Amino acid sequence: MSLRSRWRRGLATGLVACLTIVAFPAQARTARPNFVVIVVDDAAFMDFGAYGGEARTPTIDHLARRGALFMNYHTSPLCSPSRAMLLTGVDNHRTGHATIEEVMPPQLRGRPGYTLRLEPGVLTIADRLKANGYRTLMAGKWHLGRGDGDLPDRHGFDRSLALDASGADNYVQRPYMPYYDRAPWFEDGAPTRLPPRFYSSDLLVDRLISYIDEGPPGAAPYFAYLAFQAVHIPVQVPRRFSDNYAGEFSDGWEALRERRWKRARDLHLIPEDAPLAQFPSRLRRWRDLSQQEKEMSARSMEVYSGMLEAMDQAIGRLVSRIQARGELERTVFVITSDNGPEPSDPVHANGMVLWMALNGYHWDRSRMGEEGSLAFIGPEWAASISSPHSLYKFYASEGGLKAPLIITGPGVTAGGRSRALTFVTDVAPTLLEMAGAPLQTPGERVPISGRSLAATLREDTAEVRGPEEDVGVEVSGNAALFRGDFKIVRNMPHVGDGRWRLYNLRVDPGETRDLASQDPQRFADMLAAYDAYAERNGVLPLPEGYQVERQVMRNGLNKQLQHNALWLALIVGLVLGAAYFAIMRRKPRHNSDRAPRL
Repeated sequence: MSLRSRWRRGLATGLVACLTIVAFPAQARTARPNFVVIVVDDAAFMDFGAYGGEARTPTIDHLARRGALFMNYHTSPLCSPSRAMLLTGVDNHRTGHATIEEVMPPQLRGRPGYTLRLEPGVLTIADRLKANGYRTLMAGKWHLGRGDGDLPDRHGFDRSLALDASGADNYVQRPYMPYYDRAPWFEDGAPTRLPPRFYSSDLLVDRLISYIDEGPPGAAPYFAYLAFQAVHIPVQVPRRFSDNYAGEFSDGWEALRERRWKRARDLHLIPEDAPLAQFPSRLRRWRDLSQQEKEMSARSMEVYSGMLEAMDQAIGRLVSRIQARGELERTVFVITSDNGPEPSDPVHANGMVLWMALNGYHWDRSRMGEEGSLAFIGPEWAASISSPHSLYKFYASEGGLKAPLIITGPGVTAGGRSRALTFVTDVAPTLLEMAGAPLQTPGERVPISGRSLAATLREDTAEVRGPEEDVGVEVSGNAALFRGDFKIVRNMPHVGDGRWRLYNLRVDPGETRDLASQDPQRFADMLAAYDAYAERNGVLPLPEGYQVERQVMRNGLNKQLQHNALWLALIVGLVLGAAYFAIMRRKPRHNSDRAPRL
């Protein structure tokens, strides 16, 4: 099929999806809705068109208009902790996913809360809904453990195609970083091989559709979990999508950051007089780049936007299929991101030139985003697209924690905009309440700690928490505690300095004015509340001198040594053998047959 034909088919699919979304009633009556939970990987708060982003996301935008848009929703700053909380409604430390394996210091590995697996007694939404007659399906990134009993099939999912890694290539089955020696995909708990060629967003939607179609339309309701690789590194998408954004970002990251800030005010995402978050002083300025560097960098954002558009088109096909089954009016959609945008630059890390060459990757502007491209947006663009907020993934500032959340379907008032303080643990109890399933079972060891958002779905002015109720979060030392409009936050080196600060997010969502010295009593009270949260949930102190970037390098090196232990042993053996023979050849010979002189 030609590129033009594929483009026309994609456009038609998107239009059908948009029309069918508009057609279904926002208040459809159903006692047991289907659920489709869609998680985008590393998307910024404003990345979707509904939130003012540049990418063309018509399917997501129409879903947003037919449902509720959340303006004050927060996650953790890293993927596995957020996904564990989303799927369980339980604090990440109590699930076993205090952090991710790539940044875990060895001193904490295996401790309670730091086992990197869903620990005994932790139940997922799939566990709970399956017990209440739901079919449970998933396709996409898992990253919650691949050992015995750790995969989705042992945590409530009837069918699953799962990647248990932080990411992977989007075109072929191979790893994207030296930490992994393969791309570990599993279907229904068993290792599996993907097709020789695919595109990840299409592959995941196709597989999820096939799982949905295994049940007759209108029969048992289903819970479907769709966890995209978009827009995680490697940022990859076919040119027919990335070329739609040619020239869009040629004026640089400071300009985009300013545009998003102004758009956030125009859309009333933030107050009219809210100051813009400071651009990190250690990052490069656009004016200091060479023309070649500017072109490379701008192209990476074109690919990033195209990847969001391709994902949205795939979601459109899913929506169209659910409509064709006659089930759209009884399906609740949840669309969110696991954390803020990814700042990492994998290409220029030590040893990556050799690793890329050995694994078939390139960093070439003319082929950026296509198969073999190891594209990324880097810290400057990440700081830009997190606007109007501060910082990005890994850190507990709003740019790392604040994420989009859209909920639409039966029982959800169209056009809602909730400003209530909400957290990732609130999704599970919300869906359970909508399904009429119990939030707790007799003798349950690890109860849900999140709050249901059902009231805000009916009336967007409803509150979820009282003004003095706290929500805490901690991942790898980066931590925050929310109380009403206020937040204390600590970011660790090298980006942060390990100090706690106090902000009023209602008037200062960019965290520009530290109020700790102006309001010392509130600051002290919230610090004490964080200590109580940490004690209650088993947060452990980090080793002295811990830094995320250094730990990633150490863990990656250790993994490489494990992956290549046989080859290294062989090389060492050959070197030692060669050295032995060289020494033996130089050693003087003694002829014992020679007759002694008299």
